[in-house]
Amino acid sequence: MDPLDVLTNIENTLPYYQAIFSADEHKIVGYEVLARIKQDDEIESLGAFFHDDAIPDEYRIEVDYAVLTKALNHILEQKEEFLIFINQNPNLLMNDHGESLLELLQYFETKGLSLNRVVLEITEHNFNGDIESLQHLLKYYQTYGIKVAIDNIGKESSNLDRIGLLSPDILKVDLHILRQTAMTQSYQDVLYSLSLLARKMGATLLYEDIEASYQLQYAWRNGGRYFQGFYLHKPSAELVDPFLLKDKLKNQFEMFIAHEKKKLQAIYELTESFEVKMQQLMSQCRKMEGYDEMLQYIASELSIACFRVYICDENGFQRSSNFLKKEHEWIAEPDYLHKNWSWRPYFLENIIRMNHEQRGILSDLYNDIETGENIRTFSYPIENGHYLFIDISYAFLYEKDAL
Repeated sequence: MDPLDVLTNIENTLPYYQAIFSADEHKIVGYEVLARIKQDDEIESLGAFFHDDAIPDEYRIEVDYAVLTKALNHILEQKEEFLIFINQNPNLLMNDHGESLLELLQYFETKGLSLNRVVLEITEHNFNGDIESLQHLLKYYQTYGIKVAIDNIGKESSNLDRIGLLSPDILKVDLHILRQTAMTQSYQDVLYSLSLLARKMGATLLYEDIEASYQLQYAWRNGGRYFQGFYLHKPSAELVDPFLLKDKLKNQFEMFIAHEKKKLQAIYELTESFEVKMQQLMSQCRKMEGYDEMLQYIASELSIACFRVYICDENGFQRSSNFLKKEHEWIAEPDYLHKNWSWRPYFLENIIRMNHEQRGILSDLYNDIETGENIRTFSYPIENGHYLFIDISYAFLYEKDAL
């Protein structure tokens, strides 16, 4: 599209609205305002226009504010109150330190718009200026009640330290790459880390680009409070009934809950089976001399389930060889003796838990450093501040529905 066609037909620009749904109320809680233009009875997106740095800043700002003005006028006519997500290029925003946008919003505030309904969306990795200047501007906006959302997290490289510095109220996580099966597991791990980051920051997670049921399930399972995408609602010129998908979402979330409960039950049963088995095995192990003999016996008894066993003390120092299964044979690896594993996440926390509860613990699913395989580890207290670690294979977990 020729930029001149946009500028000379600015009266034909119009806002479209894409609904954002909530997990807690199963209703529309907000809309993202998107820019469109009507040409020859066709509606076209203005996304390419706004992302074209060859177009002078003032022209892009003029078109942006024209669309935003139409949107806010329309929104003020509605009885329902909802969040209003507006996209802003942080580089353009810093041209006048955000004053023109704030003036526009304050003008609509005099007409009845509550600024705490406004969510300012920016894409952090597109910003070329001084990050601290942007931080100060966003903090300034937040003093007016305006919320800040960081957009497109997960779609391109994002600097987590910069995101933390900007202290957003909402993180918009892009699920587009989740559709590429070759990247699914590693990408899921990255997105899981983002969910932990949001929790630490006290930010709300909004998952966008949801185009299938399994993506909605993933978003729900990984801390999503808000959801957006073509699977739920395509952008439209009109606002829709806030309870448009209430029954559909309720039914889908109930299925997600049932699936998650089934998986958690499988994990609980697996933990209990290892607990019972270890109690039986330890009664035999008390007669044995040395940890290597004990591990050989345990490894042979649990050979179907595990591929590595070893013993550590309460400070994480390994007090035995590794016993590793290779091609159906168990091999001792004495080089691992005296290595320290206390640096691993949750290691010391789990030691304290086992001390307190005097029973075994099954870890979450994680990628093994050496094999690259998804595994779980069952940890079990044995004697004198020493603990047995049993690494369970992916194949066994898959068979037991404990992934």
